Amino acid sequence: MSSANNTTKDQSLRCCIAGGGPAGMMLGFLLARAGVKVLVLEKHNDFFRDFRGDTIHPSTLELMFELGLLEEFLKVPHQELHGLAGQIGNETIPLADFSHLPTKCKFLAFMPQWDFLDFLADHAKVYPAFELLMDMEVVDLVFDGDKVAGVKVTGPNGPSEIRADLTIGADGRQSIVRERAGLKVEELGAPIDVLWFRISRKPEDPGQVLGRFTAGKIMVMLNREDYWQCGFVIQKFSFEKIKQRGLNQFRQDIIGVAPFLENRVAEIIDWDQIKLLTVKVDRLLTWCRPGLLCIGDAAHAMSPVGGVGINLAIQDAVATANLLSDKLLERNVTFEDLKQVQQRRLFPTRITQRAQVIIQNRVLGRALTDKQFNSPPWFIRLFKTIPFLQRIPAYMVGLGVRPEHIKSPNAFE
Repeated sequence: MSSANNTTKDQSLRCCIAGGGPAGMMLGFLLARAGVKVLVLEKHNDFFRDFRGDTIHPSTLELMFELGLLEEFLKVPHQELHGLAGQIGNETIPLADFSHLPTKCKFLAFMPQWDFLDFLADHAKVYPAFELLMDMEVVDLVFDGDKVAGVKVTGPNGPSEIRADLTIGADGRQSIVRERAGLKVEELGAPIDVLWFRISRKPEDPGQVLGRFTAGKIMVMLNREDYWQCGFVIQKFSFEKIKQRGLNQFRQDIIGVAPFLENRVAEIIDWDQIKLLTVKVDRLLTWCRPGLLCIGDAAHAMSPVGGVGINLAIQDAVATANLLSDKLLERNVTFEDLKQVQQRRLFPTRITQRAQVIIQNRVLGRALTDKQFNSPPWFIRLFKTIPFLQRIPAYMVGLGVRPEHIKSPNAFE
């Protein structure tokens, strides 16, 4: 890396990726595999972040199979869920059955995202065209006329510039890249936020369910072996009101959703242990401009409903590599080429976000405001009485709309 206020002189850098999340790391891996010289910039010094999602979908496992990495990947500690269920009041309703998916792995894997990203990074580093720089924050873009020519970063050695043929914004829902590029955002709205915290787990605790619902309360609990990562769903902008009610009342709210935690809620001793995750659903009207493309949450922030944000981000990365790897090798990426990525991925994004908004408004919103929401509505009961229906959410969550497959070349075969 060049010293402060200098510009990198590596004229062979084809692609610079801002953000080392699922989209950025998968794209960096696939481009390097194709022989494209690529640099991934991650603003933190590691991948450890509680807010990162844990769901590895069957579609992603299928990609690992296509890459020849599945057997090794499944050696990383994880839990396998062959179906998803929700608990409403005292009744558990099966919601998704993955056993019918046309994939090698007919299950959803729960794996801490930092382990998933470390796995991708370790295998990407095998390719000489790949470079990952941690603790390097993208703060602005470099322009050559109207074209984006690279990024301005700050890191341990101070500020510098990195120039590349193509800049990828994969820096999440608070993307500095899309802001500096002046790309317009369409807000779709979200009536919920999530409070994120940990509570210890015991071996005799109930198993994983998609969510726990009771009158006016919803909580998701992710099994991380020795603790539960909890997401307590609240009405948007209500966190201050919850804090005013007091920490003890919040502990009682938790017990109301998950009574088996009664002897452990005292582990939450102050509000600093509870983080507010602001939920937003949006998408860019245009994902690109000359020299720049946004993918993943930077292009379309997803609701946590269904845990499909990771799925969309990884699918974006695969589509990008499929469409652009040869063009990057030839140093001939045009604005029309970049628009093809958006054209490919816009339809699945629209459909998925539409489904999330409907669930947010008609199910989650109702559950938070209806004090009589102690039993499953009739349309939710249908998943139990007509098991075939469980295949629909299984496909939407497990594969998504228009699943992608590896078509980018392997230059090292």
